[in-house]
Amino acid sequence: MAEKIKEKYEESKLYRLRHSTAHVMAEAVLDKFPEAKIAIGPAIEDGFYYDFDLPRPITPEDLKEIEQRMQEIVKGKFDFKREVVDAEQAKELFKDQPFKLELIRDLEAGTTDEHGNPIREKPELSIYKSDTFVDLCRGPHVENTAEINPKSFKLLTVAGAYWRGDEKNAMLQRIYGTVWETPEELKEYLRVMEEAKKRDHRKLGKELDLFSSNDEIGTGLILWHPNGAKIRKIMTDFWNDEHEKSGYDFVFTPHIGKASLWETSGHLGFYKDNMYSPIDIDGQQYFLKPMNCPFHLHIYKSRIRSYRELPLRFAEMGTVYRYERSGVLHGLLRVRGFTQDDAHHFCTPEQMPDEIDFVLNFCLHILRSFGFTDFKAYLGTKPHDAIGEDSQWAEAEAALRASLDRSGLDYETDAGGGAFYGPKIDLKVKDAIGREWQLSTNQFDFNLPERFDLTYIGEDGQQHRPYMVHRALMGSMERFFGILIEHYGGAFPVWLAPIQAVAIPIADRHFDYAKQMVAQLKAQGIRASLDDRGERMNAKIRDAQKQKIPYMLVIGDQEMESGQVALRLRSGENPGPMSLDAFIAKAKQDIAEKI
Repeated sequence: MAEKIKEKYEESKLYRLRHSTAHVMAEAVLDKFPEAKIAIGPAIEDGFYYDFDLPRPITPEDLKEIEQRMQEIVKGKFDFKREVVDAEQAKELFKDQPFKLELIRDLEAGTTDEHGNPIREKPELSIYKSDTFVDLCRGPHVENTAEINPKSFKLLTVAGAYWRGDEKNAMLQRIYGTVWETPEELKEYLRVMEEAKKRDHRKLGKELDLFSSNDEIGTGLILWHPNGAKIRKIMTDFWNDEHEKSGYDFVFTPHIGKASLWETSGHLGFYKDNMYSPIDIDGQQYFLKPMNCPFHLHIYKSRIRSYRELPLRFAEMGTVYRYERSGVLHGLLRVRGFTQDDAHHFCTPEQMPDEIDFVLNFCLHILRSFGFTDFKAYLGTKPHDAIGEDSQWAEAEAALRASLDRSGLDYETDAGGGAFYGPKIDLKVKDAIGREWQLSTNQFDFNLPERFDLTYIGEDGQQHRPYMVHRALMGSMERFFGILIEHYGGAFPVWLAPIQAVAIPIADRHFDYAKQMVAQLKAQGIRASLDDRGERMNAKIRDAQKQKIPYMLVIGDQEMESGQVALRLRSGENPGPMSLDAFIAKAKQDIAEKI
């Protein structure tokens, strides 16, 4: 969540409920495991968690018992009472809790808060008490446990989590839960979560043979299997075609760059923790690139530019590498090496409003083409640590807001949510089961054109600084593919399906006709395959449905004699016999309409 949206959430009743329920859960765990060591327990976007060092692994039966104890606690109607303490009092209170003592020392030094997050100044030390549980906490909480409906929360899963997210530290057990204001909201959330399990891209990726990763290669590094690679190629071809139609110039850049490049860009100053260790080449340090931007800027400044050339739009499917801690890696959604569909726009100040309109509309066109229809935009405005002139910020923010107004999109202003180097528009989409995903970002940048001394010769013959917009449309191919898998539940629209049609001969005598038919389909640009296994027809149909192949073409004696196919759909529908030409026409129309 953007910072201001996060702040708004932290002020809500739902946040207080979740934070308070995390404390109730910790009390229930301590009742069951008195020797447990407690770490941190924050509210998160759709629930809460708490980390524990326990004498043994938590079992599903333990979760049931802990949940039952939580229900007893909330019925006890215990107040949440806040007390301000000094460091020595806190150390005495938590003398048997090593994780809390470490946090207290950091709070005392003014380096991190009670959840381990970096802070800039010493906070006031406070504790919260409810029933028998005491926690180092700044709140906020509900007034009384009676505000937590015992039928509105549920414990969900247990996962391993390194203390403070560092794999060098102790591995703890993290118990996740969720709580809502009403039982009906909980029921709906659990329904969506159950549907999300069925759509989990990691599960479907294995079942549909789309991608994999393994420790021998390295965690967070993705292998695209033939089926997944086929979809990636289709996505990339479409991406390339649409960019070419829209006046982009394609560029390609290296995977590494000298340290001086990243010093100029500022990445070694503010992004080094997310970069990999340097590589020594002939006594000079090089880094794997975490971003494509500096290379695009050097292409821009490789020669003198005139205002007549602008706007310039450089686009690249560029693979980048970012250090993500192992605890946050998640299938395709959080990886260490990924291909970013990057673009950088360079324009004059006068061209900027039209260019923003272009970028926003182009993003919406591409996302709609992939089947997304429900959008929400967030306008991130000037933060307190911004660089650049106030007049530049005002002009850029006004252009972004006007473009959003013209687009008709539902949007919110995320006050102070821009990057330090410029305001931005973030686009979020809702998937088929209502989950929101951050996708496209359109980001102004007053910083890099200055750092790299970009100029163009204006109509007046003088040098001027161009405006620059970063644009990540899908974000990354890996993450976008993961979202697509879950959005469609693996049943991709016909235009994206790696195999669009499978021919299923009923008996051996139908094989030759089926082969001829598959060849005709391929000649028409339809991705077709032949199931020539010695299985029964119904088994082949079931397998094709499991593989979510859009069309099954069953061929028996009648179809051979009439030159037809018996069409079945993966949905279970059975349109029946049709000529091969009629099927080809239908498939081509479905592909063209992206359905």
